[in-house]
Amino acid sequence: MKLIVAVDKNWGIGKRNGLLFELPEDMKYFRAKTLEKVVCMGYNTLLSFPGGKPLKNRVNIVLAPADKEPDGCIVVHTLDELFKTLENYDDNDVFVIGGAMFYRTMYPYCDEAYITKVDADGGAEVFFDDLDKLSNWSYTVVDELTSVNGYKLTFTVYKNSAPKKFGTDQTV
Repeated sequence: MKLIVAVDKNWGIGKRNGLLFELPEDMKYFRAKTLEKVVCMGYNTLLSFPGGKPLKNRVNIVLAPADKEPDGCIVVHTLDELFKTLENYDDNDVFVIGGAMFYRTMYPYCDEAYITKVDADGGAEVFFDDLDKLSNWSYTVVDELTSVNGYKLTFTVYKNSAPKKFGTDQTV
């Protein structure tokens, strides 16, 4: 399983249930990585999409409160249900896409993280854990763009040397 997220220089990822920056190049990167794949997310992330609708041309799995059943998605209400549902898909096709609490819960289970780093302070209210400070995560720079809407972007891929396995606290 993988995750994909854009972070500012403080590992901030959002404010007011939205993105920190408008970055067309990052959106293209996100689409290229997730199109025809499985995206899993928390309920608030789904609500942040235009019209609160799932992403097109992807299987959308949403961890939602018990009283919510959004249309056009596979809806799960517990982590156990989520893990059981994810067993039906190839790990290489599954992307965790947010939000902050969902990332925090799921990144230990991911073997790769696609992180777009934005060299700016976005005034974030929610943050992603700094993978540079975690011993089992290492990265390589994939590409750098000098200016997108005035921001320097660095596309990185982090590898987790010890991902957890579903249903256990043990690593693979």
